[in-house]
Amino acid sequence: MDINEILSQLGLGSKDTVYLSVTPGVGLELIQIDMSTRSVKNYAYRPLDYNDALRQITDYDAFKDAVSELFAELHVNPKSNVVINLPMVLFGSKELPLLLGDDAITEALTSEVEQSYVFKRYEPVVSWVDSNMSQSGDMRKLFYSAIQKETIENIKNALLEIGATLVGVEMSLTSILKALVFSGRANEQIKDGISWNLMLVNQTGYSILSMVGKNIVDYYEEPVPIKSLEGDEIYSAINASAQITLMSYPANYLYIVSETDLVSAEILAGRLQVDGIIQYLENNQFKKEDVIPVSLEVLEETASHISLEAIGIAVGSSVSLPSKFNFLLSGGSEASVDTSNEPLPVRIGNKEFQLTPIAARNLALVFAAIILLPTLGAFVGIPMIESQKQSQLDELKSRIQSVESEIKKIEEEQNKLNNFDVNAEIKKVLGTNRIKLMSYSALGQSVPKNLWITYYVAKEDGKIDIKGESKNVEEVYAFYKSMKDSLIDTKLRLHKLQMKTTSVDDVVTVDLTKPVNYEFEITNMSPGELAPPPSKDKDDKGNSGDKNKDNEKKDGQQENK
Repeated sequence: MDINEILSQLGLGSKDTVYLSVTPGVGLELIQIDMSTRSVKNYAYRPLDYNDALRQITDYDAFKDAVSELFAELHVNPKSNVVINLPMVLFGSKELPLLLGDDAITEALTSEVEQSYVFKRYEPVVSWVDSNMSQSGDMRKLFYSAIQKETIENIKNALLEIGATLVGVEMSLTSILKALVFSGRANEQIKDGISWNLMLVNQTGYSILSMVGKNIVDYYEEPVPIKSLEGDEIYSAINASAQITLMSYPANYLYIVSETDLVSAEILAGRLQVDGIIQYLENNQFKKEDVIPVSLEVLEETASHISLEAIGIAVGSSVSLPSKFNFLLSGGSEASVDTSNEPLPVRIGNKEFQLTPIAARNLALVFAAIILLPTLGAFVGIPMIESQKQSQLDELKSRIQSVESEIKKIEEEQNKLNNFDVNAEIKKVLGTNRIKLMSYSALGQSVPKNLWITYYVAKEDGKIDIKGESKNVEEVYAFYKSMKDSLIDTKLRLHKLQMKTTSVDDVVTVDLTKPVNYEFEITNMSPGELAPPPSKDKDDKGNSGDKNKDNEKKDGQQENK
């Protein structure tokens, strides 16, 4: 009787682990990677509709059918463990007191997540991790993500119907990061101390993940109506928005990944003007090469669909990232899905077995019987070696105290040097410069040919004043309309529009056959802010400028004499 038969009688059964990815634009992917050669061993996919608005799979019966077909095509045992990647539904960060326990943190983050339009209808499953880059005083920064609990339950039930067991749920953001690291495409970026931005472009807009090495520093998401635009309009819209946003996230590298067939990462990289090195990767129809080598058993046409998400989920634990989100785990990344009755995967050699509660009890009884007699013998010899072990333990404790003292000293020195708060500086730049940058950008795009600016000011509180001249009234109105459309929330108005003259006589005797310039002023300032009252400064002799008051002062001095 071999080990498989023994374990089978104890309630254990060997199971393979299968990696699936729900990838918008591709469908449902099943991928197997050969870790020894770091290449795709086997791959297949099936179309699967995904609702971008509701952030969920459209039809779970279709999902179940797609899984069954993929298992059959790649000859996968239906009774397998499944780890699945899902598109990211929500991602954010929040600072909370250090004193809060895990349960209180999960409750606070759940309340935050429920403000999103998606989770007003669906109960969320929240997963969170500590930021390794920002922690000061009594607060700590947390990054969190959320997926609909209903989605996980539906996937779990669909897999159970075909005999498979859901053992892991991850999201696309971390899967993409793992794929970039595994493939070696981000070797320069993930070095310690290197700042870089990962820009992900999809059907609904773009997001920017600000990082230092493998650590997440900040996250920003901007919706752009890409589906409603065409051709160069798409790149112009993304460029106009991202140009200003990227100024707030200075970095050594910008890495662009396009997830949509509507945008080429290569073309977008050529349009953006930012400091640092720009690299890109096509995760769409513009892909020119495989991210990692692919076995000859996979047809070239099929291999072209392999996504970064599929590669990232399949590499499993071979890539280690500080930020890990698994919506079936508890603790730091807690989930509200009940997995207490699920079998526990146990690996012995190159085989993986499912340990159920009953099997665990039976296995414990067998091992107890085997170990009992040797254990009794061991207790007889314990007093003889106790003294020797105690001496070794005392020496080890002494060394530990010495090392802890050195670590504490080093941490104190580092704390004195590391007073620079990256997030605080970013928020400061956003708060003081965003309005100015937007107004400068709008001004540069709106000035007509026969119009010029003679005066311009933009204040930190959003106040703007523009003066200029034009050869005709139409150019003035065109410039005013363009500025107002570009700066929607600034409440600009056309404060003044008149012919340029030097005297009243010029107005009366104006010759309409000669070219006439028009003066204008566009502003959102109040009349008091535009024309402050004249100052009552004294002249060099001490007079106030009011003759009556100065004469009264002199008369009073003569009477005193």
